[in-house]
Amino acid sequence: MSRDLSRRYADALVSRSRLVVFLLVVATVLVGAGAAFGTDGADDTGATGVDSAEQAALDEIRATYGADDALVTQIVVRDGNVLTRDSLLQSLRLQRAIRENDSIDPTLRTEAGVVGPENVIATAAYVEARRASNGTDRTGEPPAPTLDQQIAALESRSTGEVEALLERVLDPETRTAGREPTSFLPTDYEPGTTRADARVTFVFQSPEPSDGTPEEAYAAQVAIDSLVDERFEDGFVFGQGIVDDASSRAIGDSFLVIAPAALVLLLVALGLAYRDVVDVLVGLFGVGVVLVWLQGVQGWLGIPSSSILIAVPFLLVGLSIDYSLHVVMRYREARTGDGDAAAADGGVPEPASAMRVGIGGVVGTLATAAFTTGVGFLSNYGSPLASIRDFAVLSALGIVAMFVVFAALVPAVKVEVERLLVRLGRDREQRAFGADSGPVKQLLSWSAVLSRRLPAVVLAAALLLAAGGAYGTTALDTEFNQADFLPEDAPEWMESLPEPFAPTEYDVREDLSYLSENFRQRGEGSTVQVLLHGNLTDPAVLEATDGGSLRGSRYTTVTTEPDGTVAVESPSSVLRAVAARNETVAAAVADRDSDGDGLPDRDVGAIYDLVYTAAPEQASSVLHRTADGSYSSARMTVGVRGDASSQSVARDGRRIADVVEGTAPVTAVATGTPVVTAVVQSALFETLAQGFVVTLGVILTFLAGLYWWRHRTPGLAVVVVLPVVAALAWLLGAMAILDIPFNSETVVITGLAIGLGVDYSIHLTDRFVEERERQASLERALTTAATGTGGALLGSAATTAAGFGVLALALSPPLHRFGLVTGLSIVFAFVSCLTVLPSLLVLRDRFRHRTGP
Repeated sequence: MSRDLSRRYADALVSRSRLVVFLLVVATVLVGAGAAFGTDGADDTGATGVDSAEQAALDEIRATYGADDALVTQIVVRDGNVLTRDSLLQSLRLQRAIRENDSIDPTLRTEAGVVGPENVIATAAYVEARRASNGTDRTGEPPAPTLDQQIAALESRSTGEVEALLERVLDPETRTAGREPTSFLPTDYEPGTTRADARVTFVFQSPEPSDGTPEEAYAAQVAIDSLVDERFEDGFVFGQGIVDDASSRAIGDSFLVIAPAALVLLLVALGLAYRDVVDVLVGLFGVGVVLVWLQGVQGWLGIPSSSILIAVPFLLVGLSIDYSLHVVMRYREARTGDGDAAAADGGVPEPASAMRVGIGGVVGTLATAAFTTGVGFLSNYGSPLASIRDFAVLSALGIVAMFVVFAALVPAVKVEVERLLVRLGRDREQRAFGADSGPVKQLLSWSAVLSRRLPAVVLAAALLLAAGGAYGTTALDTEFNQADFLPEDAPEWMESLPEPFAPTEYDVREDLSYLSENFRQRGEGSTVQVLLHGNLTDPAVLEATDGGSLRGSRYTTVTTEPDGTVAVESPSSVLRAVAARNETVAAAVADRDSDGDGLPDRDVGAIYDLVYTAAPEQASSVLHRTADGSYSSARMTVGVRGDASSQSVARDGRRIADVVEGTAPVTAVATGTPVVTAVVQSALFETLAQGFVVTLGVILTFLAGLYWWRHRTPGLAVVVVLPVVAALAWLLGAMAILDIPFNSETVVITGLAIGLGVDYSIHLTDRFVEERERQASLERALTTAATGTGGALLGSAATTAAGFGVLALALSPPLHRFGLVTGLSIVFAFVSCLTVLPSLLVLRDRFRHRTGP
């Protein structure tokens, strides 16, 4: 924006300030109404799904084999030997209490809502008792007992009788009705023994029961946790409802302590920068209006809330504080005559004249900063991910709203407030932050002196640190792990706080780790599926999908059987299980098994047909038979650790798929929730990382054109961008040192380094160019820019870093990472702007004066 245009804009704004306030207040009401009346996009979650072979395979599995969408709650008991009569009865009575609880029972799945080893053992006791009393043939099976019948059957037996029953049930050669009892015991359980240090019971809930909602199912999990705490000294419950409850409490506990501290720090920093209650209130009013516009725009456009959008309001708050400080401080400079600001009337200007000079001098810079930052974020709109497109649009529109508020509404409001206070006799001739004598001015002046005297040294030091940061990126963890989002226990100092500030204990992360290390988990995210196509009746397919051919030592995330083989459900495992209890299938397999491995070596299609006849439900879970009797696909289901990163799980799943493809004449695609999550997260990370490059390219191109138009100096754009790149390199190096992952979550947060860094650099560069044209001395121009605009930058950086950096104390890991990375990005952006940028400006100025313009 040219200076003549800036002056005309300032004249129009000040002369019609009341009309501007009225129009923008009306606009705020209309736009803000979108938060209440606009759609929130609830039906379009802004999903981060991408087209991929893994997603296509998962869709085919769900369409062909069906999806077990039950919510799974896992109850773990660790009371010494958990296979004693008393311990088993305690769990059966727990199940009865669960069934009798009106808030839990409606959420349970109709068939087999609660299943554990206690049910298997009690059912065996009931079956034996029925056979003994009725003389039933041993091949006959009585009807499945009720829960009360199971309890009665176990209660009727002595401790010794239960021990003998356990020996029979847990004998590896014994086949029991229902689930295999060892599937509820730890992976290191020694088959045949009657002792175990832990066991797990599964509670299956319907995600959408006829008379409830998923939220009610999650609440039921919390209720189950209370029942378990009443009955077992060492037991826990794990499920999504438990995770959500712990995360919510962690956020609540965090904000109970942090929110007051953040508010106090924010107000203290603003107070020190403004040293005036009126200016603080005017600035906060502008920030509030920006957030209203943000919520309204999001509502009117139907942009759904998502985790990736958490950075947008924080970005706008940080930039809003920065814009507010620049507007107010430039006004103060004009009001007091600091920085050689020309007074319109030759003396101490009245508020209207001061605002004409102040806003006229800064509005062009605000427009440039807003445009470059907005276009930079909007460059992400080309992403194939809906959530990134939402982020791009909302960020860009929020920055436009911010520019309107702080280039028009806030200056107009301040003019009216200042006029009123002058009429009331209040002295409002306050100096800009950093312009008066004191430690702040000395610090800012010292940075100017250092950059002017030793620019090459400063740049060499900055380059060395940037190189170290770039090298540190090679050690950054780029994987996405859901376990990293689980709350952690509070530090000792926080636990010593009095009520109600003392946080509760959070064991959910340790519980997940224990589950993953000791059990094969159930539920969302606990399995990898491998979809097979090709010649499925080739005997090599059975060999390739057999758990015995997949040794668990090759993989880091899969769960294993006690013998070290991979825990897998496949055509081979189903065939073995059916043959173990069906004589017809067993005889057919034996007749076709030439090598004695228990699998047929010919006529595999005929064996599949027999398995389908004997156990159609089991067979259809691993084989898809078409209407003409042929087999079109097969699937393997592999258990994986719930605390492993999605990328690690995906790597192991693909290794298993490669083994199958290398052994049998089929194609194999690893899929499942963890694998698809890894694909999505990798695409998301790649998109955002590419967005960094695109953003910097767009900003550099725009600034080159702008500075050519305004000053015929396109190279100045490189000077503006280089400090931003240096700050970003420093930030990535610090993240590597602090072991903060650089994934799709934190890559969005690090975008703040670009947004704030470009804003800071443009403000200081424009001020230096303005002062250099006005003053003959490089030293005077650099000092004026550093103390004038630098004071506003210091106030902005201190305020936003203090306000948001305190989130690093949060118990919620996402909030902790957000606070830490945001605080570091602000500090590095400011330091780079006050050291690297002035040094570049000095070297550029000396080069131009040595070679000519």
